[in-house]
Amino acid sequence: MIEILSTGAVNSVQDLGRTGYLDAGVGRSGTMDAPALEIANLMVGNEARAAGIEVALFPFRLRFEVDTVFALAGADCPAKLDGRQVPGWWAMNAKAGEVLTLGLPRSGARAVIAFQGGIDVPLVLGSRATDLKSVFGGFEGRGLNRGDRLALAGTSRRVLRMEGGYGADVSELRGRPVENDEAIILRVLPSAEYTAFTGEAISTFHQTDWLITNDANRMGYRLSGPELSLTRKLELFSHGIMPGTVQVPPNGQPIIQLAEANTCGGYPKIANVIEADLWKLAQAPAGARLRFEITDRDTAVAALRQERAFMADLAASVSLMRGWM
Repeated sequence: MIEILSTGAVNSVQDLGRTGYLDAGVGRSGTMDAPALEIANLMVGNEARAAGIEVALFPFRLRFEVDTVFALAGADCPAKLDGRQVPGWWAMNAKAGEVLTLGLPRSGARAVIAFQGGIDVPLVLGSRATDLKSVFGGFEGRGLNRGDRLALAGTSRRVLRMEGGYGADVSELRGRPVENDEAIILRVLPSAEYTAFTGEAISTFHQTDWLITNDANRMGYRLSGPELSLTRKLELFSHGIMPGTVQVPPNGQPIIQLAEANTCGGYPKIANVIEADLWKLAQAPAGARLRFEITDRDTAVAALRQERAFMADLAASVSLMRGWM
């Protein structure tokens, strides 16, 4: 069991998402930074889909009520376990009564915490993810509040032999951190209405540094920049959209659909962010700048294969480093 001591309303229980129900109007939900949660789960010996906590509002504090192992991944935020520093991408033992504190990120926007066994909340449509928009799943279908107590799955508790814990090197997967004055590069594929935009609009879309406005949440990010124009007025029926879809409403300012995206919509779609780059959006705060780089299907598939190969190598490595007692 863990107890939440301080939090924000958007911090929630998440796993890798709810799949197979888009045709019924049920979105994916799940953590915004799926690779980070998968890595954290690997480090504590969980299956990849185990539920953890996604933290987007800081400071965040929790108390462990049992001895367990946890892992911190995602945003680079100052973290302490009862006053001891906890590095990023790190797994370590926690004892009953100890308090984990996460401060405001130095870079990135969302941290994830995995716990040995995973958060024990009911499966809803095959997932433990919280759908904050539709208010179901996760812990009572809502964000976490102070005083909430969350059970951990499993009864047997093992501890790491290395008292100080151990970390994972994710530089191969994530590259170097983006500097404050840099735009975040997102690879995109042309979407259904790409050719319905003017040549000038398409050039502008790829050459502009787009600003993430304050109207940004788990449903999507509204961007600010030059107006993107169509070659002609379009009247579209609502049709399927998913995380990564970039729509352009009548005001010409793009919207990127994210984890709790609507399952259908009628705005023209200019592009789709490739799946392997969605984590970059999870770690992009309001005020960050984005740049869209056109790519092709083969590159998008290769990027996913690279991610899966990294996870397989990491799983083999951490099984050797972990060393249970």
